[in-house]
Amino acid sequence: MAFKSFPPPGSPPGVLEHRAGRQTYPSRLCLIWYDGDRLEENANANAEDFLKYQDRAGIRWLHLEGLEDLTLLQDLGAQLGLHVLALEDVVEGRAPVKVEDYSDYLFIVSRLPTDLEEFQDEQISIFLGADFLLSVQESHIDHFAIIRERLRHGQGQIRQHGADYLAYTLLDFAVDSWFPILGNLGERLDQIEDRLLNEPLGQPTTELQGLRRQLLRGRRLMWPLRESINYLLHHEGVLISERSRIYLRDCYDHTFQIIDLLENYRDMASGLIEVYLSSLNTRLNEVMKVLTVIATIFIPLNFLASLYGMNFKTNVSSWNMPELSWPFGYPFALGLMLIVALAMVIYFKRKKWI
Repeated sequence: MAFKSFPPPGSPPGVLEHRAGRQTYPSRLCLIWYDGDRLEENANANAEDFLKYQDRAGIRWLHLEGLEDLTLLQDLGAQLGLHVLALEDVVEGRAPVKVEDYSDYLFIVSRLPTDLEEFQDEQISIFLGADFLLSVQESHIDHFAIIRERLRHGQGQIRQHGADYLAYTLLDFAVDSWFPILGNLGERLDQIEDRLLNEPLGQPTTELQGLRRQLLRGRRLMWPLRESINYLLHHEGVLISERSRIYLRDCYDHTFQIIDLLENYRDMASGLIEVYLSSLNTRLNEVMKVLTVIATIFIPLNFLASLYGMNFKTNVSSWNMPELSWPFGYPFALGLMLIVALAMVIYFKRKKWI
């Protein structure tokens, strides 16, 4: 587990500063203003550019990539009237998935997966106002390029609705981004299952344990996201319209599907571990059975070898192992041992022990 630094006890709240050892990316602000008929975009905006559209009807979407320039984030917070504690959660990057109501706007924290192979993700912070939306991400991964394309070409219903529908679109994108991750993970589980069937003595436990931890982390992220969307569905303020609630219900259903998949895959991973351990136990039992049979066969042979190895003198008494003086005493002893061994093997086979 990667080490995460935390502020020392007694640190004042609302201080915007980077955590020690955390990688930061250059800040880049994109501003999009749109209404039902028009759209204007500035890919390299600053906080003052927001004021140009303050008196114009329509929706203002500001998307900030990278948190290297904290002054830019502070200026945006001042322009939009954002609480410093919410901005601190943005900078820290480890806020739990949640929704906070600040009366004039909603602060939404979600997690967006960034890697198909692993459960790596980054925090996406959303400030939803009546006519604006500010989204913030840590990296320069262009997650929402497809949404900007839909806005530019007027595809879908984004330009026909308010900022709440844009917030739904971002959340829906974040939720649906988990489906490819889970599809890839399901394929990996199928491959492990095939390997276990073909090579029962393989060693998939490390990989399976890693997958189980990833699934558990995904479940821990998805449950609060589901509750956050449920909160938005039942939010009594004016920031969420009734039309947007219909779409949020669909997004809410997707979280159920993802949680079901996470739980099913986790059960599958646990079942594969049990199958692997069972195959190991079966193999161990087979080995122990073979060794036991071999040891059992050699018990009477050891007795005969020990008996004839006492070397009593036959000239003292005729009862002192007369076989020692027989011309064929040695072949006789070997033949006796062979007969005893074969008899025991036949007996074990009839009992179906071997």
